[in-house]
Amino acid sequence: MTLNYIWIAFFVLAFVAAMLQWIFTGNSEVFKTVIDSTFSSSKMAVMDLALPLVGVMSLWLGLMSIGERAGAVGFLARIAGPFFSRLFPEIPKNHPVTGQLLMNFSANMLGLDNAATPLGLKAMNGLQELNPKKDVASNAQIMFLVLNTSSLTIIPVSIFAQRAILGAANPTDVFIPILIATACSTLAGMIYVCVRQRIKLFDPVIMAWLGGIIAFVALAVVGFARMSESRLEAVSKLASNLILFGIIIAFMTAAIVRRVNAFEAFIEGAKRGFAIMIKVTPYLVGMIVGIAAFRASGAMDFLIDGLSSGLKSLGIDAAFTPALPTALMKPLSGSGARAMMIETMSACGADSFVGRLSCVFQGAADTTFYIIALYFGAAGIRKTRYAIAGGLIADLVGVIAAIAVCYLFFNYEL
Repeated sequence: MTLNYIWIAFFVLAFVAAMLQWIFTGNSEVFKTVIDSTFSSSKMAVMDLALPLVGVMSLWLGLMSIGERAGAVGFLARIAGPFFSRLFPEIPKNHPVTGQLLMNFSANMLGLDNAATPLGLKAMNGLQELNPKKDVASNAQIMFLVLNTSSLTIIPVSIFAQRAILGAANPTDVFIPILIATACSTLAGMIYVCVRQRIKLFDPVIMAWLGGIIAFVALAVVGFARMSESRLEAVSKLASNLILFGIIIAFMTAAIVRRVNAFEAFIEGAKRGFAIMIKVTPYLVGMIVGIAAFRASGAMDFLIDGLSSGLKSLGIDAAFTPALPTALMKPLSGSGARAMMIETMSACGADSFVGRLSCVFQGAADTTFYIIALYFGAAGIRKTRYAIAGGLIADLVGVIAAIAVCYLFFNYEL
């Protein structure tokens, strides 16, 4: 599956949906709405996404350059080497990209969005250097991308904050459901890719690392679940900022010890941030415009209404369907999914079943198509192989897990 077919499908489905609206409702304005959305979304892709990301990219790629010269990234590579050598067998032993992968995964788990993206782009470009076919996604790149789209996040602070703004009695009551759903999404994506790549999941080293991650998540659940709302928010913010600042100080200290010119290394890495974003911007514009047309045409509404009717005709409880716009929008657009989540909570109540479910959908996985456009665009990958399928499977499992866990935790609201 390639981005080409996905991208064309967005426009074709948008056209069909707009035509159906015009035929059955006489609403000719829908065509203007779709066209307007393409212009506004193309501007948003550049002004709100690409340009702000240039500064963040330059900062973190500059810091990563210091870490690499000072040997800090290599140190991380040696720590994670046994695990990643089995999960990413194409990567040579103790290669610096292993440390980059570890830093990206750690940033994602802690919800450090401002650091995770440039670290991920750095890791993807490192994997591209090892890729023998530059326009075809390698096995390692597919594994990395699917694990990013499943996005195991331990502290979803932004969701808690939005629930508090909308008057939730206990904004953090979705914490454990989100953690369970995102863990299921991550495991599903990993298992799918391991099966496709014939990686032995029951290898003792893989099982030990997975067991350690699961134990860490379990301890986080126990620890955070005992905290009050205000304390959880304070602890999560402190931990996030302390970790980011700690990384900077650690890299600077290593540079002093190894006698590395830190500022020169920073400038060298920062320059790459501009080059990467110039390369990525066309991919972002193309994908986001396609998604905007799909949404503005009403195709998303047709999909939700059809699914709800189908479930009811089969005698299946469709109480969760009002929250589905968030789940369906999440693989397409992070900001769109966030808007859907807010809209659902505003309309149905932050403490309603669908209000909580929309929050769990938001935290269960990440923006698959955005990440594919961003990461593969930066590396110049045109043939994605089964990366999109892996990401969507992880998303689907995350959605199913979110529905199941919300029925388990919040069915008293039905």
